[in-house]
Amino acid sequence: MTVTITPFDVLEPSMLEQVRTAAAAAAEVDGVEPLSEAFVLALPRAGDHVVATDGDRLLGYAACADDGSVEAFVDPRDRAKGVGAALLTSVLERRPDARPWAHGDLPASRALAESLGLHVVRRLLVLSRAVRPGDEVDPTLPEGLRHRTFRPGQDEAALLAVNAAAFVDHPEQGALDEAGLAERAAQPWFDPEGVILLEDGDPSRLAGFHWTKIDPPGGDLGEVYVVGVHPDCQGHGIAGPLTGLGLAHLARRGVREVELYVEGDNAPALATYGRAGFERKALHVMYSREVHPPMAG
Repeated sequence: MTVTITPFDVLEPSMLEQVRTAAAAAAEVDGVEPLSEAFVLALPRAGDHVVATDGDRLLGYAACADDGSVEAFVDPRDRAKGVGAALLTSVLERRPDARPWAHGDLPASRALAESLGLHVVRRLLVLSRAVRPGDEVDPTLPEGLRHRTFRPGQDEAALLAVNAAAFVDHPEQGALDEAGLAERAAQPWFDPEGVILLEDGDPSRLAGFHWTKIDPPGGDLGEVYVVGVHPDCQGHGIAGPLTGLGLAHLARRGVREVELYVEGDNAPALATYGRAGFERKALHVMYSREVHPPMAG
């Protein structure tokens, strides 16, 4: 087998299809998707794409986002042959500040990171819990608050504003813009009734929001996609009831399990979700070379 590493600005349709097919095969074998939603959405777009091939056959794929985050995978049929190391070495040579994700924190990923001299700089936890009797009932909100559902064509600016304020320090969520919101609203899983907006009487902004997700629509698994509280309203006991509103919506939609993603060092969020009964389900780890300081623990 001859491994050829080739960067592309845009993937040709045939290569794009091979990437999607190989990603599905990797997910089936590993039990975790190799590419996150943002990277899947970016597959057809111009960007920093890298493929490993043997002739016309795809062996593996990597992509580097503008912020240096990287996602990569190797076709399960071609593992333990140096393909992953070749892909990441190519990315790191061109982007020394690149930070590869290891979704699922699999042993092979840890071994590869160690061989390349990478250390952990970020941990993203996946938490989950089963839907329980009573979850379908909306919680009582603190006095002065009311909730309603998202109105397409009217609430985009307000949602983006509170999202930007709530996630000003978050590398991905804080970057959500009008185009990104529109792209997600065009996905089959998007449900305006699953985007819950919280108001407190201040006409200048939303107090918070809870964006839920069921993918595929009608499936058994729901997601706490994003929960954001405006900084002006933080510390007032809003996060718990706001989380409960989303859980109630998902329970009424018939899901059996709810999961969410949370930063491993976000103690307040972990406390909120722990009180709601969520427990650790999986772990995603981000690595880097010495250009970024290692994460404690």
